[in-house]
Amino acid sequence: MSKIEIDRDQLIADLSAMIRSASVNTFGAPSGIGAEAAMAELFEAKLRSLGLEIGSHEVVSGRRNVWGTLKGIGRGPTILLAGHMDTVGVEGYADPFEPMVKDGKIYGRGSCDMKAGLAAYLEVIRYLRRTDTPLSGDVIVVGVIDEEHAMAGSRHFGLHGPKVDFAIVAEPTLLQISTAHKGQMLTTIRTKGLAAHSSMPDKGRNAIYHMGAVLGALQDYADDVSKRAPDAICGSPSFSVGMIRGGDNACSVPDFCEIDVDRRTIPGETSAVVMKELHSAMASAKTNALELEYEIGTPFLDLPPLDTQADALVTKSVVSACKAVIGHVDVSSFPGSTDAPNFGCPTVICGPGNLAQCHSLNEYVALDQIEDAARIYIHAILSMQTET
Repeated sequence: MSKIEIDRDQLIADLSAMIRSASVNTFGAPSGIGAEAAMAELFEAKLRSLGLEIGSHEVVSGRRNVWGTLKGIGRGPTILLAGHMDTVGVEGYADPFEPMVKDGKIYGRGSCDMKAGLAAYLEVIRYLRRTDTPLSGDVIVVGVIDEEHAMAGSRHFGLHGPKVDFAIVAEPTLLQISTAHKGQMLTTIRTKGLAAHSSMPDKGRNAIYHMGAVLGALQDYADDVSKRAPDAICGSPSFSVGMIRGGDNACSVPDFCEIDVDRRTIPGETSAVVMKELHSAMASAKTNALELEYEIGTPFLDLPPLDTQADALVTKSVVSACKAVIGHVDVSSFPGSTDAPNFGCPTVICGPGNLAQCHSLNEYVALDQIEDAARIYIHAILSMQTET
């Protein structure tokens, strides 16, 4: 295949527009969804301008996934190019939504994580249409909501979106390939007490004291999890308590306390097993606090591990594409969690940018990498279309 020509000016224009479209995740707050909705409108308009068939689902009120389909002419595989439209917050970030191009990089919130990937996808479609490349199967480009919080967008797309055979997720990997990562389960554990005036603590039951017994049991559980046999690719599972809330004021015996916990799973572990383990840990805590009342909430994130095989067509095609475009490839696990397992098909992660830049207060991505990402996706798509 001859060198694929990329329109850098258009890439910069697309990515700059998306950076300017502030799409900070609300992280469960009821307000602030307007900015995320505006990003969905922008991305849909860009997909529509490329002549794609447009689809959209409202996942939760005011927040929707949008996608565009480039139709193939035969019975080849449907290939999904997937990315998220939301970003993390911007507290302490100077001019986060004003893109700046300098020294071959573009700066701004979302530039690396992961609007650069969305811009590369648009260039892929632009190239395929410009060259009138015949496709045996469909190519779908989707922008999903809520990756930075509970991954509601990708979960909804996997359940209710069009059926796909293979997927690529352009999270920042420095254009290397990740075929696996740990799963993640986030849930809330709550202890229940009885409110009373703090001058008469014997009239109440202190939910925060009871949570103390829970935390001791969960520390033992975390120690046990960390000693389990690691997965060959993903490494060791883990458990962590990340947030605590409780009580109303210092002059009252608190009638509630709650914690948010994070369990990272490896292939072979399921959320059902994790829930049983948590109940077992809570039973242990009850032996130290006989009046303990608690509840374990339904997980607000329940993401299975990603475990795409080396011989999957998408893996082989992206490996070949990376070798052709950048001359080398490294296949490993991704350090964090992503939307990838929710799409319900063999999926690999490969995208422009350095993970170290994500969530930073000086986020950027190299323009050369965005161009090469587009070339890699084009190579991989044509390879998958040819081999089936």
